[in-house]
Amino acid sequence: MARKIELAVFNEKLEKLYSERVPTPKTDYEEWLNTIVDLVNRADEKFGEAGTVGLGVPGFVNQQTGLAEIANIRVADNKPILCDLSTRLGREVRAENDANCFALSEAWDTENQQYSTVLGLILGTGFGGGFVLNGKVHSGQVGMAGELGHLQLNYHALKLLGWDNAPIYQCGCGNKACLDNYLSGRGFEMLYRDLKGETLSAREIIDLFYQGNESAVDFVNLFVELAAISIGNIITAFDPHMIVLGGGLSNFDYLYETLPKSITASLDANSKSSAN
Repeated sequence: MARKIELAVFNEKLEKLYSERVPTPKTDYEEWLNTIVDLVNRADEKFGEAGTVGLGVPGFVNQQTGLAEIANIRVADNKPILCDLSTRLGREVRAENDANCFALSEAWDTENQQYSTVLGLILGTGFGGGFVLNGKVHSGQVGMAGELGHLQLNYHALKLLGWDNAPIYQCGCGNKACLDNYLSGRGFEMLYRDLKGETLSAREIIDLFYQGNESAVDFVNLFVELAAISIGNIITAFDPHMIVLGGGLSNFDYLYETLPKSITASLDANSKSSAN
C-alpha cells in the first residue's frame, strides 16, 4: 500500500472475486481517503451490496489513540484513518498491519493449521513481519507488535557492512538503520548503489546476478547474509513453528533457495558464540 492501493473482494469462502489496483496518492490526505472510498464504492456497485471493509496497512493503527502510525504513507501518518473512512463509507472499517494479514492468511491455510505459531515476513516495497499465535494475530497492547521493519541493524549486521563504512539510512519513523531500509526492495537498491557505486533497479541487479556479473553476485551473497543475520535475530525472539516469506524479493529464486540455509548457519554461529 506504500506505492499502490489494491482492493480485493472475497466471498465467504475467502475466494477472490475481483481486484483493482491504483497508485497511492502521496501529497494529500483527502485525496488518499477519497481514493479508497472510490475503490470501495465501485466494488459495492459491481456486486450490488455494501461489503465489509478491512485495510491492510504498512504500519498500524494505535488502539489507544486511534491514529495511524504508517511512516511509509506520510499523507496518512498520524491521522484518524479509521474514523474518517468509516464516516465517509457509512460503515465500520477495521485495519491491520499488512504483514499480519499475510501471516494470518498463511496460518489459516489448510496445510499450515497444524502449526500453533507462524511468523510471516514480507520482503517487498518495505520489510515487515506478523506473528500468529493459535490462529490469531498477536498485535500487542497498542497494535505495534510485529513492527519488525523498525528493529535496527545489530552488531553482526554492522560488522558485515563494514562498521564505520556501513551505509546508515534515515528511516521515516525517525530512527536510523531500521531493517525496513535494508531488507526491502528499496533497501536492496540503495545498498547496491552505496556498496557498488551504481544505481540500478532490483530487477536489473537480479538480471546481472543471473548473468554471472561479479559485482552483482558478490552483492547478492552479501545481501543474503545480511538478511540471514537479521531474520535469525528475529527468530531468536519468536522461536516460531513455521516461517513464511512474501513480497517481491521473496520471488527471487536464489534468495528463496539460499536464505533458509543461511539463517540456520547464522543461528548455529550465534548458539556456539553464546556457549563460549
